[in-house]
Amino acid sequence: MALVLAPEPPVEDWLDALDSQIKRSPSFFHGRPVVLDLGALPSEQPDVAGLLQRLNGRGIRIIGTEGAHASWQGLEPWGPLHANSTRPARPLDVPDEPRPTPAHDATSLLIDQPVRSGQSIVFEKGDVTIVGSVASGAEVIAGGSIHVYGTLRGRAIAGLTGNNRARIFCRKLEAELLAIDGVYQTADDMNAALRGKAVQAWLAGEAMMLAALD
Repeated sequence: MALVLAPEPPVEDWLDALDSQIKRSPSFFHGRPVVLDLGALPSEQPDVAGLLQRLNGRGIRIIGTEGAHASWQGLEPWGPLHANSTRPARPLDVPDEPRPTPAHDATSLLIDQPVRSGQSIVFEKGDVTIVGSVASGAEVIAGGSIHVYGTLRGRAIAGLTGNNRARIFCRKLEAELLAIDGVYQTADDMNAALRGKAVQAWLAGEAMMLAALD
């Protein structure tokens, strides 16, 4: 997933490669939540907390970790992500040009056209409404709820700023990933009976629930 980073040993070489990608697209991580998959690091890896601090210093906002070893200290600020299931990370593909974020008003954002593949809609202050579809490879990120009056094929990330009451609504579910306040499901995790239907997603404790709207 594009929002997963997976450090690999040797860490310094991995950081150098990441810096090269950030140099190509300095604003790519701005406002974007990132899950750090630490499963590829050896249990004896020193100062993992220091690595996370260095990533924060690069403007990378880590919302949770996966695969942390029990012996590592200082990871509490980036506690394990509560997910319905864990998926292996895929390589992060940073585009050469930053993706556009449309202008918005103070409390909500209305997009009256489809969101094309490669576009990223980021609005931390409230709800996002899409009058149209969200293409595969696109993403919508909101501090509040997300409403898609069309087919949701890309990624929808609601409750970005810690709002566990946020919800995701779509006219037709074909999503790659749904996330609310750090809890997520990938396409493989979703009930196949809900694919292609009007659906809402919400949190019940630390689990994501999906149900048809009709």
